[in-house]
Amino acid sequence: MAAEPLKTLFYPFEAEALPLPGKHARVLFLGAEPGFRLPAGFDAALNLVQGFRPHFRALQASGYAVSPRAEDTGFDMALVLAGRHRGQNELRIAEAIERTVPGGLIAVAGGKEDGIDSLRKRINALAPLEGHLPKHHGVAFWLRRTGMEAVATLRAGNPDLVVEGGFKTAPGMFSFDRVDAGSGLLAASLPGDLRGSIADFCAGWGYLAAKVLQRSQGLTALDLYEADFEALEAARLNVHGAVEPGFFWIDLLTETVERRYDAIVMNPPFHSGRAADPGIGAGMIRAASKALKPGGRLFMVANRQLPYEAVLASTFASHAEIARDGMFKVFSARR
Repeated sequence: MAAEPLKTLFYPFEAEALPLPGKHARVLFLGAEPGFRLPAGFDAALNLVQGFRPHFRALQASGYAVSPRAEDTGFDMALVLAGRHRGQNELRIAEAIERTVPGGLIAVAGGKEDGIDSLRKRINALAPLEGHLPKHHGVAFWLRRTGMEAVATLRAGNPDLVVEGGFKTAPGMFSFDRVDAGSGLLAASLPGDLRGSIADFCAGWGYLAAKVLQRSQGLTALDLYEADFEALEAARLNVHGAVEPGFFWIDLLTETVERRYDAIVMNPPFHSGRAADPGIGAGMIRAASKALKPGGRLFMVANRQLPYEAVLASTFASHAEIARDGMFKVFSARR
């Protein structure tokens, strides 16, 4: 979670560099993450936008109104929590400008290690800033909506992409500008006899699911599970064929998979923020085991250094490494 940038974002209000919004003001918060604390007197109604399912559920559990996409316009103010992806940050600022009223305040904050200073300079060149403040190892900056010229420039500089094979993606998604090498190795290592009901866990924008659909003749069902809402929406455009896929926006570590499958393919994440966290992949392996029918098979790829062999051994009846290159290894396991 972005604990420090969240504090940076609200610091200008605490320092009285920015006035607190009135009680009846409508405030849009793009990229909202759990754990923020509103300054005393910040009583405006918040409309939170968060497409990452674990954050979405945590915000919802805290009682906030939250949606995976912004759904309205005419906001008096917009807050933008910037992250690591430059293109996503710029598109969020463009959306914040679009959705606020003329003269509305747009406040942005992020961590210095995530490039907030370069983002500040970029936005200042397009729409002059009113001010900025450094705090909590980050920087907050703000501007007013005075026109739409910056929006056009930001959107033109961050278009939706089409990567090899015609897959549609957008900035901020995992491996949005290319097919991930690990997913490519896994796809090349899959057997040609996959049949029955198949699931793609951590499906992203749909590369693996599309390859399964293209190569497997005996499918009766194909379901995609993904925590990133926008990536799953891209997958709806990318995955189609003789079997009509199912799409599930879900946190596989905390939410139950109701269906059971003959096989599951997956390229699980292993980072929480900047830190490597093999526990995420281990949790995905356990979730896959629970979602497989007896005798069902898991095919997964992982970075070579990640120690998943022990959890595979404890969770499945058998497992084996079936492919390897300089960076990745591919496992097959049977429940």
